[in-house]
Amino acid sequence: MSEKIIYIDGEFLKESEAKISVFDHGILYGDGIFEGIRAYNGKVFKGKEHIDRLFFAAKALMLDIPFTKDEVANIIVETCKRNNLTDGYIRLVVTRGKGDLGLSPTKCNKASIFCIAANITLYPKAMYEKGMPIITASQRRNKSTIIDPQIKSLNYLNNILAKIQANQAGVPEALMLNHDGIVAECTGDNIFIIKDGVILTPPIHVGILDGITRNTVIKLAKDLGYTVLEKEFTQYNLYNADECFLTGTAAEVIAVTSVDERIIGDGVCGPITKKLLAAFQAHTKVDGIDIK
Repeated sequence: MSEKIIYIDGEFLKESEAKISVFDHGILYGDGIFEGIRAYNGKVFKGKEHIDRLFFAAKALMLDIPFTKDEVANIIVETCKRNNLTDGYIRLVVTRGKGDLGLSPTKCNKASIFCIAANITLYPKAMYEKGMPIITASQRRNKSTIIDPQIKSLNYLNNILAKIQANQAGVPEALMLNHDGIVAECTGDNIFIIKDGVILTPPIHVGILDGITRNTVIKLAKDLGYTVLEKEFTQYNLYNADECFLTGTAAEVIAVTSVDERIIGDGVCGPITKKLLAAFQAHTKVDGIDIK
């Protein structure tokens, strides 16, 4: 099997040759940002939206990306082309760059950027047909006054600790509440519930990532005539929902059929979730930046 070709700081290198410094603040302190992006049917899905979010996060961290948005788009496309990838997963990462062992980012002269084009399988295919069980983690979602979840930073320990609890419980995903006990999101996915035909999802201010797949599904649902509310809800509302599903770049749209051993609805992927999954899959075929 040939090695993947990785873009890193102006060069395209074999995977075995792509290196970053052990003094990079992304490694030493998690000081950096990333985007997980999908390619479908020869297009970088929602490429503009992902690049915009990357630059928004960089601004929040006062991290200077040494490229324009168009140049970043070209990096993504060229990385896909060099790996013959038309359908797959792209990881774009910007770190503070090489500094010293001190905490101060002022010692980092220039940000480092790298791009990987590969594949990812987050959940087994059968789960997209049957749905999946999840549990609620005891680990609470970070407050926006600590590390704002809207910043897709390289520090994912909050999510990883919750994911460990899911692993220990033998389920693929864990729900995270905020410090007030309000449903926030899962470790890597946004969450939706459906009750009496109305679709609800937590608002940004409860402490969630402003998910691009989340926003896409909200628009698709409204286009299909559904009422969608960005509204706070608790585990009680989740347990008693008619349907529940998660959204994310890697996850796409996947049904949740039990939470903390409470069966959701009929315990199968519900009809509205199925319609939204089909609408999302159709949308991925026409939206995005062309890989030419």
